Amino acid sequence: MQRLLFPPLKALMGSPCLRPLVPRAAPRTQCGCSCGIRRPLRPGQYSTISEVALQSGRGTVSLPSKAAERVVGRWLLVCSGTVAGAVILGGVTRLTESGLSMVDWHLIKEMKPPTSQEEWETEFQKYQQFPEFKILNHDMTLPEFKFIWYMEYSHRMWGRLVGLAYILPAAYFWRKGWLSRGMKGRVLALCGLVCFQGLLGWYMVKSGLEEKPDSHDIPRVSQYRLAAHLGSALVLYCASLWTSLSLLVPQHKLPETRQLLWLRRCAHGTAGLVFLTALSGAFVAGLDAGLVYNSFPKMGESWIPEDLFTFSPILRNVFENPTMVQFDHRILGITSVTAVTVLYFLSRRIPLPRRTKMAAATLLALAYTQVGLGISTLLMYVPTPLAATHQSGSLALLSVALWLMSELRRVPK
Repeated sequence: MQRLLFPPLKALMGSPCLRPLVPRAAPRTQCGCSCGIRRPLRPGQYSTISEVALQSGRGTVSLPSKAAERVVGRWLLVCSGTVAGAVILGGVTRLTESGLSMVDWHLIKEMKPPTSQEEWETEFQKYQQFPEFKILNHDMTLPEFKFIWYMEYSHRMWGRLVGLAYILPAAYFWRKGWLSRGMKGRVLALCGLVCFQGLLGWYMVKSGLEEKPDSHDIPRVSQYRLAAHLGSALVLYCASLWTSLSLLVPQHKLPETRQLLWLRRCAHGTAGLVFLTALSGAFVAGLDAGLVYNSFPKMGESWIPEDLFTFSPILRNVFENPTMVQFDHRILGITSVTAVTVLYFLSRRIPLPRRTKMAAATLLALAYTQVGLGISTLLMYVPTPLAATHQSGSLALLSVALWLMSELRRVPK
């Protein structure tokens, strides 16, 4: 019984968990005799790195392990997927003109949808007090209102899911010590951007609920606020995906030649063009510019329409003239696919790993697919399924551009 309750001291000292706490024995002196004399350690002298950490008050290693990096990378990959889902769902909400159906915003209260007939009637009456119903949907029935309400509701609930997907695991990983100092800054920025994105969404919706007595146009949200809302979502998506790829995709040790430098710069510029083209789509959606000239390659009967510079001052046309907005989106799309083509042929002239070549080929295929979807959407007067697919294609194209950038990134020395 005594042996069970009090194991031998020798066995305890041999335990791996207590071994770093045991002072290291000094080497035996060569005194010429059969006995060995151990030198005592001086005060403050320790035998292992872990003892130094314990002495300095730090019991854990400051940098996360490779396993922890993989977990964080997979988490951010899932988060970027949730952001992509929010962007796609937001596009469908805009295409079905459902974004103004919920006329107030509450973080917790609105999570419970109406359940009884009386609650639905109350919600419908609130909607009837705003310009969209008075001008555009004055003959809408309650079942039709339920459809657009649920579309906006699903978008808002998905946004809350995105917030939880970022904030809760971030707090857990922070507490576990799995985030390095640099990663902590990134995670804080991402979580802050998620919260800002939610507030910006309501700020956008609020612009479409305001009464505009001098305007005879149909009620819609501000295209500036819509572009800001989409732009911040794209920044959040790109930052999350890039950080995830940096943690998960192993780097190639490529020779730093002039050709590789040009290829890397071209990849960065192409990704920027794709981002700018996707952002310009927010102005197209906000102004319904896809319904202005439904022909390609010409706009109507001419290559350059006459009403490009209708507004004054001239700069207003870039953001407020539907004709100019569609024209700009076309030019950006053509420029992007040209840049992708040049990037692909540049990559063929350099010996690259198989995975990098696959990324370049995928980017080329997606670029031409995206152009085909855009032209089809325009010629068919913007049907919702096709337009939603076109919007999703921009995210796919941006994702592959980031993948190619991660394949070509410089290996730190």
